[in-house]
Amino acid sequence: MPGMKVNALSELKSIRNALAERRAREIADREAERQAAARRERERRLFEIAVGPVQRLRAHGRSEQRRPLPEPRPVQRERDEAAVMREALSDEFDVETLLHTDEQLSYRRPGLGADVVRKLREGRWAIQAAVDLHGLRTDEAREALGRFVHDSHRLGLRCVRVVHGKGLGSPGRTPVLKGRVLRWLVQKKEVMAFVQARPAEGGAGALVVLLRPV
Repeated sequence: MPGMKVNALSELKSIRNALAERRAREIADREAERQAAARRERERRLFEIAVGPVQRLRAHGRSEQRRPLPEPRPVQRERDEAAVMREALSDEFDVETLLHTDEQLSYRRPGLGADVVRKLREGRWAIQAAVDLHGLRTDEAREALGRFVHDSHRLGLRCVRVVHGKGLGSPGRTPVLKGRVLRWLVQKKEVMAFVQARPAEGGAGALVVLLRPV
């Protein structure tokens, strides 16, 4: 029938057009892939010309591990604190009127009873930390003492020992550092009282210091 022939011819033409379009796309894809491969080959050759012959390294099976970076250290803040420690403790401070020189040297802040000094001498408070300033230069000793008292108080310690030496190695065998340590301790707001250490704790070469509670 004429109508059926027309429809069949029309469908056949559509099929041919679809096949032609698909064939054209396949040709275009192959051409694009060929051009990309040619471009990669040109780039590879240019790289070889630029760097010379190369050889692939064999796999070693090891994993590359990065070392952890060190924690940042507040260097400038430490320097500032050290400067404050040095400037806050004066060698010219008049300490003589504040010291009690009965049978042994001692100091207590105004308002504290004499029983505080007595208990300190008797060892009622256990010594929790100590610093040895013996042999240090004046500036080194000042900074070390200031930092020791500050850190001990911040940690909540109450009783500490400061070793200043007996001055046997100083000119004239006089305890030069001892006098400065007395001045420095009196100026520290963390210090409530101190006494000369008992013989077993250093005697005349050390002080037992009572710090105020946090």
